[in-house]
Amino acid sequence: MADMENFDLAHLGAIELFTPKFEESLHFFRDICAMREVERIGDSAYLRTWDEYQRYSLKLTASDTNGVGRTLFRATSQEALDRRVAAIEAAGLGHEWHDPEVGVGRSFEFEDPDGHLMAIYYDTEHYVPDDEDRPALKNQASAYPGRGINARRLDHINYLAADVDAAGDFWQNVMRSRESERVRMDDGHYAARWFRFHQKSYDVVYSEDWTKERGRFHHFAFAPDSREDVLKAADICLENGIYIEYGPYKHAINQTFFLYVWEPGGNRIEFANAQARLLLDPDWPVVQWSAAERAKGQAWGMKTVATFHTHGTPYVENQEEIDRQALAGH
Repeated sequence: MADMENFDLAHLGAIELFTPKFEESLHFFRDICAMREVERIGDSAYLRTWDEYQRYSLKLTASDTNGVGRTLFRATSQEALDRRVAAIEAAGLGHEWHDPEVGVGRSFEFEDPDGHLMAIYYDTEHYVPDDEDRPALKNQASAYPGRGINARRLDHINYLAADVDAAGDFWQNVMRSRESERVRMDDGHYAARWFRFHQKSYDVVYSEDWTKERGRFHHFAFAPDSREDVLKAADICLENGIYIEYGPYKHAINQTFFLYVWEPGGNRIEFANAQARLLLDPDWPVVQWSAAERAKGQAWGMKTVATFHTHGTPYVENQEEIDRQALAGH
């Protein structure tokens, strides 16, 4: 029987993304994805998806490199926050408490076993729309943009990890999330693991980093409303010169209908329609895929594009040449 303890994590709260091309990246998220900028502090712009109930979803930060900065996760209650902080400290991965910041109350900063910077919080500021952004439906966070890709909310984040086993064990045992699917290689180690906070099939993913570097980033995903929105996203990215890496197709693992692009700063972004698949069974077993099954391809049996396994941020030395060779089939 599954552990029936309540989930202590509510959802992925916000992501900090580094970009060496700030204005181009800002244009992508604000104008192409139809996010709204709500704050500008120093080298960072704070942006929100249109149906995000909190103040912001993405902190875009100008940098000399790319990759992911600190990821925020919201707890389900103050008691849940206290439990997870105690577990994180017991695991020796805690840093310190932070005072309230943009849209977020007091938070506890920590890192995962791979060195990714994170924070967990409970108190939050609900977004209050102004006259320009007020929705017609009062159960909606803000007005539907009706332009661009219309990214509705954050869906999940996928980290690269030098040791997927250790990272996954942390999310299972310390953060108390539940594993939904995984890829087990022939030698017994895991190449990828998917974790969920509630009935949505996954919120956090770890994929093996072929470089064995620590703290790198694979992608995060926005959730549009439908498959048709994912198809339109491909058209919109094509018209705006955004590099389309992979899709639109349907994943075999977790069955997400997807499109992967590289935003101007080089970070991989996914548009993923995953709402159709919920895990309602409290005793749902972990679905395990073998190396041979994975080799058949991640999308309707189609082979996975080579850069999906080589491209990550921040870039390693000769990253662009590595990606070119992967695309050329070398």
